[in-house]
Amino acid sequence: MTSSLKIISFEEIYSKAFYQLNIEWLETFFYVENFDREVLSNPNKYIIEKGGYIFFLLENTKVIGTVALMKKKEKVYELTKMAIIPEKRGNKMGQYLMEYCIDFAKNKKLNKLILYSNTLLKNAIHIYIKKGFKEIPVEKNCPYKRSNIKMELLLIDKN
Repeated sequence: MTSSLKIISFEEIYSKAFYQLNIEWLETFFYVENFDREVLSNPNKYIIEKGGYIFFLLENTKVIGTVALMKKKEKVYELTKMAIIPEKRGNKMGQYLMEYCIDFAKNKKLNKLILYSNTLLKNAIHIYIKKGFKEIPVEKNCPYKRSNIKMELLLIDKN
């Protein structure tokens, strides 16, 4: 990655970018669900205040990507709301953000990360597997209608 790239934590001034990046991604690949719109419109309420994290990938001062770690239960977080601007897709920016989140989670001594996706996103699924995520059953009350795969990454040694 170039030296003009940096990852920063959530600041209120980036709320609009968080919303716009994710809405664009959802509209491009799927559709926007009510749950998405609610979370994206209120990142403080649904992510930050509940113990989660949001990160932004900046190129110089321009936001080019975002990702969130949403707290599900103690030491278990959902890797979610990852989006990269269209002109930067395919340049490993998503992998860069994901690696940052995995390292962040390990440093926080989290037990595992989970994610929901769709098997239509073959490249994304391939990357998740490459990073160590394993497929697990999707629960009946899955928060996303478009999701047909759930994966987890165990972060602690069982020894």
